[in-house]
Amino acid sequence: MYDLRHTCVTNRLDAGVPPATAAEWTGNGVPVLLATYARCIDGQLDDLKQRIEGAGELPGPAATGV
Repeated sequence: MYDLRHTCVTNRLDAGVPPATAAEWTGNGVPVLLATYARCIDGQLDDLKQRIEGAGELPGPAATGV
């Protein structure tokens, strides 16, 4: 049973589910989840940087309808 749970959490983190959400869904605390599955989120830095940069961009006048 634990192997199935471990696989599910790993797949969720690999898919980009935020650690706090994955922890809630599995009944773990975030510190426990990060201590156990930290390597699953290790390779997501480039994607996170792109999201942060994209969030900082404001839409132009054409996009807002002004």
